[in-house]
Parts: sequence; structure tokens; C-alpha cells
Amino acid sequence: MTSIEESVTTQSLGVTANEPLTEAVAAARLGLKVATLRAWRHQGRGPAFVRLGRAIRYLSGDVDQFLSANRHSPTGDSPQ
Repeated sequence: MTSIEESVTTQSLGVTANEPLTEAVAAARLGLKVATLRAWRHQGRGPAFVRLGRAIRYLSGDVDQFLSANRHSPTGDSPQ
């Protein structure tokens, strides 16, 4: 996704790239349960996060970047 597409996508969602998201919102955007996001965080997986005291926040841009980095295209080598 180009920076223009990312900008349009985040603007259409009413979210800026640096907006902090709660665990619940970040998990919903990823289509995951909060428990999965927490487990990934403890395993060193998942999107980058910010710790503000005891609060955990995910920046919208980091969630988008994580999704883009884990995007896979079909190879086209399907058996017939």
C-alpha cells in the first residue's frame, strides 16, 4: 500500500496514523481476541506497542504496518 493509499484509508476510518488504540480496538481491527494480542505481546510477536504506565496502547500506523507485513499473495501453483 502506498503512503497515499494508507492516508486515504486511515482518513476514511477517522483514524490518524499516530492515534493510540486500546487493546480492544487494536484486537478488533486485527480480527483477534484481546487475549491473543496479549499472548503475542508476551511472546514478542504482533504489532509494536506503547506502554504508558500500566496502560498498553497500539499506534494505528503500527497496526496497519503489521497487517501489511503479514500479507501473503497466492503463489498460483495450485495442484490440478
